[in-house]
Amino acid sequence: MKAITVQDRASGLVLSERPHPHAAENDVIVRVHAAGFTPGELDWPTTWADRAGRDRTPSVPGHELSGVVAELGYGTTGLTVGQRVFGLADWARDGSLAEYTAVEARNLAPLPADIAHEVAAALPISGLTAWQGLFDHARLVAGQTVLIHGAAGAVGSIAIQLAREAGARVIGTGRPDARDAVLGLGAHEFLPVADLAEAGAVDVVFDVLGGEVLERSAELVRPGGTLVTVAEPPTVRPRDGRAIFFVVEADRVRLAELAQRVRDGRLKPPSGPVRPLEEAPDAFAHRQRGKTIIRVTTD
Repeated sequence: MKAITVQDRASGLVLSERPHPHAAENDVIVRVHAAGFTPGELDWPTTWADRAGRDRTPSVPGHELSGVVAELGYGTTGLTVGQRVFGLADWARDGSLAEYTAVEARNLAPLPADIAHEVAAALPISGLTAWQGLFDHARLVAGQTVLIHGAAGAVGSIAIQLAREAGARVIGTGRPDARDAVLGLGAHEFLPVADLAEAGAVDVVFDVLGGEVLERSAELVRPGGTLVTVAEPPTVRPRDGRAIFFVVEADRVRLAELAQRVRDGRLKPPSGPVRPLEEAPDAFAHRQRGKTIIRVTTD
């Protein structure tokens, strides 16, 4: 099969021929139609080594996928061959930038026929990160105020929509040219990152940027509030509040709920360029505005 692989940082990503993956117990083999990736994947230890620390290069990056079940591993239940699915490939296994990939069945959700694969592939990381950050970790509820950094990005754009639907007051931050996009997604207010102090006290800060922005955000959280981040473990915490760093986890139930919101028109997934598999190395190297999706197969 064709796949994008990486051997080391110096050589970068290349289009390669790889063996067809093996379906372990409780796995499915997915024929990938569309895939998403995170530009920072080459900085992740799991790109280069498995969970036991053993070298696993050449590895296949990309961990978001949408496609069709092609094969079931021993003991796999809940999915059938030919079924449309989407979800997350495991961080420490070969990923989704390939014609076929092996995925734990529990990491996948059924994909309704009226959602395109290119749309579904943009949902897993961004959608689950937004949901888990807002509700599982920050425990956001109606009437609270949430400050969302990087609000025009893939995670931030979904977080705005979910927080607004939940009845929260939403303040989005970003570069000045992101103002219209952030307000168009439903944020009540937009602030350039340089003007964070104007936000006043908030119940929740949702950070995807890290660094100085993360440190400055702690002082904005009112007592009892939460600072939640996916960028890096925080070195400061809110006074009388919580500071949480988390890594997104696969969740079939939440994926299904996100898909239903897309069908109902309540959620607009992040959009960006759609490029063929052979252009994935260039997409990694030259990031464009919006979330780039790789179209892997079309039949």
